[in-house]
Amino acid sequence: MTGTVLAPAPAVPEQPGAAGLVRGVRRDRTRRTRRAIALLALALLAALAVRVLLGRYTVTAPDFVAILAGEQIPGASFIVLQEKLPRAVLGALAGTALGCAGALFRRVLRNPLASPDILGITYGAAAGAVAGTALWGLRGTAVSWTALAGALLAAVLIAGASVRLRTGGIVGERFLLAGIGVAALAQALTAALLVRLSLNSAQDAALWTAGSLNAATWDRITVLAACLVLAVPAAVAVHRALEPAELGPELAAGLGARPARSRALALGLGVLLAAVATAATGPLAFVALMSTPVATALTRGRTSIVACALVGAVVVVVADSIGAGLPAQVQLPAGVVTGAVGAPVMLWLLVRQRRGALA
Repeated sequence: MTGTVLAPAPAVPEQPGAAGLVRGVRRDRTRRTRRAIALLALALLAALAVRVLLGRYTVTAPDFVAILAGEQIPGASFIVLQEKLPRAVLGALAGTALGCAGALFRRVLRNPLASPDILGITYGAAAGAVAGTALWGLRGTAVSWTALAGALLAAVLIAGASVRLRTGGIVGERFLLAGIGVAALAQALTAALLVRLSLNSAQDAALWTAGSLNAATWDRITVLAACLVLAVPAAVAVHRALEPAELGPELAAGLGARPARSRALALGLGVLLAAVATAATGPLAFVALMSTPVATALTRGRTSIVACALVGAVVVVVADSIGAGLPAQVQLPAGVVTGAVGAPVMLWLLVRQRRGALA
């Protein structure tokens, strides 16, 4: 009897394990995030170039390089170094700070409407600035310090109203409600103080509370840049440390995370970043609110605080370019332009949140 030779069974391709799938997903997310960050960085450079080189007074690229190298070009050197470049740099720095602040607030409070714009931090800064002008007659850089004090005082009031007495932790819903209440109080105080000012002082205060880069100086830029050098790396680290907290407190604790400490530090850094940005430029409406959803859409679901910072910088620089590019009779501060763009974004977020609640 002849033996039958059986053909070997076809090889079954090895299925990747769960660890391999997770690594693949992480690689894809990291690749998309890096691509989005690179595109946003290029967009920021383009926005800065447009703001500095174009407009009512155009400057050629060779002249701009020569001015930076120290060459004196009549008219152009003053306009670039004292008007265009300071505004562009200050706008980019303020937008970076607000973008970081918005990302921190949203990750901690887990609410699409959680941002310094809505929760009273920027309104507290505005009230502090107007109080410094109306009560003590302050002008110039001194107003920035009272604005910073107003923002920090608003943050203290919000935190005091939202702390759980037994555990010392901050309750997210209370924080949101307290922030909205403090924002309303700060707006009322600002309106009451504006009535007491003279016509010229009231115009200056109204321009500041609208969010303007007109007062951009290299001194303000230096102070804001120094704050960002210290605060932004810490914000990136804390934002990354809060990722396990999104899995739940029990699992986060099992992974060795300390969500309570990280949440408190994140809120503190968010308040500081929003306060120093607002003290330098006035309240730039909705920048912090817009940055996170736009960055998340660009990275396709992953919230990167670096992407949020770049979105904030691009938004402020582009808004200042639009406002300054209008005819002289209708030129608008950057905060008015960001508010006009941010209002529809806020309505869109509200609609999305309502649909998610009904789903």
